[in-house]
Amino acid sequence: MPAKNKPPAQRLLIVDDHPMMRTGLAQLIDNEVDLKVFAEAENAGQALDIAVRQALDLILLDISLPDKNGLELIKDIQALKPALPILVVSMHDESLYAERVLRAGGRGYIMKQEGGKKLLQAVRHVLSGQIYVSEKMAAGILETFSGRHTEVAASPVQQLSDREFEVFQLIGQGKSTREIAVHLHLSAKTVEVHRLNIKKKLKLKTSTDLVRHAVRWLETEKSGP
Repeated sequence: MPAKNKPPAQRLLIVDDHPMMRTGLAQLIDNEVDLKVFAEAENAGQALDIAVRQALDLILLDISLPDKNGLELIKDIQALKPALPILVVSMHDESLYAERVLRAGGRGYIMKQEGGKKLLQAVRHVLSGQIYVSEKMAAGILETFSGRHTEVAASPVQQLSDREFEVFQLIGQGKSTREIAVHLHLSAKTVEVHRLNIKKKLKLKTSTDLVRHAVRWLETEKSGP
């Protein structure tokens, strides 16, 4: 095919607060003739601004960002640019996050340790209009929707709403109710309601039990795959 007739490369935005991760992803993607990293962002604010102002084909998004939870950013982008696909590239276990990402409007989830070949496969999969998750995760989601997943009880943490899950994570980081309220732009009263709901769902009696459980859970999550 003559060069002048070659279709333009698909434009990607990388959103990750680690410069080395952004650089590695950019090098991998820019080596592909049909893909191009158009822009990079280190936080949710920058990402939303670029997503709204620029013509993009795909966003590669880390779930952990300094200024806003990635799930909330997905919802914000979907509200403004519903046709713009988002693929989450994260270190976190997909069993906890993949379904939340899909419910929020994301089009796929891949763990960072999967490697470059799998990532490019996921990118092209989502760009073609399909949803990408691992085969194991896809099987689990299908079982859940078909009603055959009843024999395995869901983890109590998975039963938390996205906002409760976010509050739970911040509790595990040692943040107070006031600090969580400021971080999430909520009232302290609203945060307290979330804390009560979390305690109820996790069957915890006291606030001390909640803090202890959240800290232990976060440590386990960090030491996981």
